[in-house]
Order: sequence, then structure tokens, then C-alpha cells
Amino acid sequence: MLKKTILVVLFVLGLTTLSGSYDRIDATTRENALLAERFEPNDNWMLLAEGEYQISAYDNIFRNICEGDGTDWRLMSAIAYHESRFMPELCSPRGARGMMQIMPHVARQFDVTVEALNDPATNIRVANKVMNMLSKMMRIPSEATAEDRLSLILAAYNSGIGHVADARRLAKAHGEDPNSWKSVSRYLELKAEPAYYEHEVVKYGRFSGSRQTIAYVENVRARYARYCNRVAR
Repeated sequence: MLKKTILVVLFVLGLTTLSGSYDRIDATTRENALLAERFEPNDNWMLLAEGEYQISAYDNIFRNICEGDGTDWRLMSAIAYHESRFMPELCSPRGARGMMQIMPHVARQFDVTVEALNDPATNIRVANKVMNMLSKMMRIPSEATAEDRLSLILAAYNSGIGHVADARRLAKAHGEDPNSWKSVSRYLELKAEPAYYEHEVVKYGRFSGSRQTIAYVENVRARYARYCNRVAR
């Protein structure tokens, strides 16, 4: 039980800074990390040729991994488009890896090596687990609209669950709906100001990336809507 609790705490701490600055992982750590879930090669993992796919050459991989866990593969494809334009070996200046731009410290929570993140199936699987974990951890009530729920989860994926949680607490402290993206996005912006990031309910300090996060949420949602209009689930 203690081990499980420690792992959960480490995972939460990791998710609070999904797009922050991180220390580099040394070679020994990378070599010793274990890939918890490996995928046996089969036709479902084969890349599709142009003309055979609807969104990307990775349609089959997205479908098989995401739908198996109850996540809309078109949503995950929309995220992949904005994260990497479907480039599996992309590495950001901050160290985020693969199509879904997974940070090494997040991958470690799933016992996945840095090198393994270049594998499309592994990268997508980790991202899918992160999205599902965010959904559970945020405890968004069922009465929240689907649009608000998706926006809050996407914001957490982009900026870290900690900053979004702070913004939700600020909204509640000011008598507003903590499950409304309209309210929460405004407090994400306000978290750049001392009067707000020094508020007693704020746990993760100043946030200066609200413009990027808000644009990210809008862009992913718009692309997801386009994918839904033209591609069946």
C-alpha cells in the first residue's frame, strides 16, 4: 500500500508540470528503466499508405490503443497533430518526445524509457493513459458540459494539472464555477499577477503560459470537431 501511495504522489507531482523545465535523465537511468507494456508486431500496428487512411498513417494504431481504453481516437489524433504534426521522433527543446510530446519524467511513471517514446504505439499508449488519469484526478462532476470537461482536461495536458487546479480553486474562491472553462481560463490568465498567484488557495505559484494553453485548447477542440465531422469513430 505504501509503495502504491508513493507512486501516486510521484505521478501527481509529475503531472503538475507537464510542460515545464526538467533535468536531463542520465544514461544509467535510461538504461535501467523498463518498458511496462510492449506491443507485438501485427497488422494493426502497420502504417497505412497514402489513400488508405483518413487522418494519418497512424490511424490503426490510434484506433486500437485509444478505443480499447474508451478514448476517442480522433481526439488523440487531434492532439498529435498539434503536438507534433504526427512526427514520431520529434524532440522539443524541453525534452518532450514523440507524436504526443511526452516528457521523460511522465514516461517514467509508467516505467517507459526515453528511447521507447520514439515508438508510436508506446507514445500514444502513454498519452492515452495520461489523459485517462487526468480525467479521474480532476473529478469534474457529471453535470459539467462535455465542452467544459474536454477543455479542462486539454488545458491540464498542456500546462500541467497543478496550474489548472489552482485556477479552479481561484474560480471557486471568487464565487465562480470551477468547472466552467470560461471562468477557469480567465483565472489561468490572472495567475500571472501577484494578487492571484499569491492567493492562499494557490499551490503551484505563478503561471505565465496561459496564452499558449488557451490557444492550444481552442485549436485542438476545433481540429477534433473537424475530424469528427468527416471521420466515423
